[in-house]
Amino acid sequence: MEVGAAGFERRLPRLRARIRRAAFLALDMEFTGLHSTFPQNNEPSLFDSPAERYLKARQSVQHFTVTQLGKWCSKTQNNLWRYVVHSYNFFLFPSTLGVTDVEFTLSASSIQFLSHYGFDYNKFLKDGIPYMNEVQEKILSQHLLAGSWNVSSALDRDVLKKAIDEVTCWIAAAEEEETMILQDLSGYQMFEVQLVLRQALQNVWTQPLGDKKVMVKKVSPQHRRLLENSPYDYCQKELILLSARGFTNLFQALVKAKKPLVGHNMLLDLMHLHDKFYKPLPEGYEEFKRNIHNLFPVLIDTKTVTKSIWKKCPFPRVTNLLEVYAVLCSSNVSPKDPTCPVIALASGCSRYAEKKSPHEAGYDAFLCGSVLLKSAHLLLCRSTDDAVEADSSFSQYLTVLAEYLNKVNFIRGGVSSINFSGEDAPCQHPPPLVVHVQGWPGLNERQIYQEFKALCHFDVRWLSKNQFILLSNKFKHVRRVLQDYKHHPHLRVSIYRHWRHSPHVNCLLQISGIVALWSLLAFVLGGAPCCSF
Repeated sequence: MEVGAAGFERRLPRLRARIRRAAFLALDMEFTGLHSTFPQNNEPSLFDSPAERYLKARQSVQHFTVTQLGKWCSKTQNNLWRYVVHSYNFFLFPSTLGVTDVEFTLSASSIQFLSHYGFDYNKFLKDGIPYMNEVQEKILSQHLLAGSWNVSSALDRDVLKKAIDEVTCWIAAAEEEETMILQDLSGYQMFEVQLVLRQALQNVWTQPLGDKKVMVKKVSPQHRRLLENSPYDYCQKELILLSARGFTNLFQALVKAKKPLVGHNMLLDLMHLHDKFYKPLPEGYEEFKRNIHNLFPVLIDTKTVTKSIWKKCPFPRVTNLLEVYAVLCSSNVSPKDPTCPVIALASGCSRYAEKKSPHEAGYDAFLCGSVLLKSAHLLLCRSTDDAVEADSSFSQYLTVLAEYLNKVNFIRGGVSSINFSGEDAPCQHPPPLVVHVQGWPGLNERQIYQEFKALCHFDVRWLSKNQFILLSNKFKHVRRVLQDYKHHPHLRVSIYRHWRHSPHVNCLLQISGIVALWSLLAFVLGGAPCCSF
């Protein structure tokens, strides 16, 4: 089900209720970009520690924004093994109501990718649900209390100017209690027109009429004071903040519910959740982990779960979410099993049962929730010799998933996952290789990468004038390169030894050698016996 700004507030109470009743929640997001090209070398690397990767990703998250968020809410019905799913597709756009204008970047490749899969940018730009984090909300609240109102949108400023001109022309000849109607106001313009008119003119009162209309009434100062204290004022601070928070209201419901939160390769999703709806991302990696764990105490990354299952079971090796879902749904993996969880799409959300929509956030959230249930059931079946009961509950699934909880997949790094409920495991990867270049002047990192690319994948880092470090995440690649380049005329490849190859260690050894030599010379020359006459 698609949800935009026009119908969001009306649906909000029902959405909150479904979150409260859900067994778990699955999320997926689409962004205006993934990896910022500024500064250079900001893409993920095998050399990255989790803390270094976080700092790289933080810069990207601050540049890009969320275009679409998909959410799966499921509750058990009748028997515990039947899950009724409400899958939503929310279009989002940063709030522009009275706050500092939000800037974000578009990545050409990401825009092209989403366009290829049918993403509707008109809905993102024209009907995106607003949102703001706590810092932005505090700024807006201060403006409301101070009565100082700024309009950041150029389009809204034009609309406001026209409305103010109409009202000032009308009010000069109007009698008290007379009214006029302002028309064709949309979204935040309904609030902004009223706030600006009330701030500029002390003898008017405003009231929204719906259907993009606002009524303006000429009143006495005494009547104005009575109306300002009325509980039925549609421009009360709380109502304005509720509208400006937009999707953040639903995010706060997610946090309050403390339901298990499920994603697939969800590190970037978690970072955007923190930055866009909670607080700007902190500089410290450990602080980010603590904040996320406080917000969402139970995280399940289906990429972490399925990577483990793939090692234990003879399934076809697939990587993307749609392929994983197809494998787990196949008859070879899921034969007719009466205890297998039944996933039923609720009325109004049945489109995904009829049509595949890859890289649409709502569909990917549906895939993510389905993969979790099927993976958990598979693990439950393998963990017991007895027949699995037909009423397996989600709490049983959480038990067999215990080793994967709060372990978010770490793409191309020295650790397999980031642990949000404790310390990360030490980095483990095959030994790095050092390439010494002979008789091949001017070689750079890109050329070294291209040289080895046909054989296997390595990340390359410059070490010294004629030396480069190669790092792989597979032992077989290390063995292959050592074997195939044993007799290469220009490239000598060996295992990297820190004490032997590190420029810092070599520099320290050279300095130590010079100091030792001078000390020896001083001892020999200064310690020679003096001749007496």
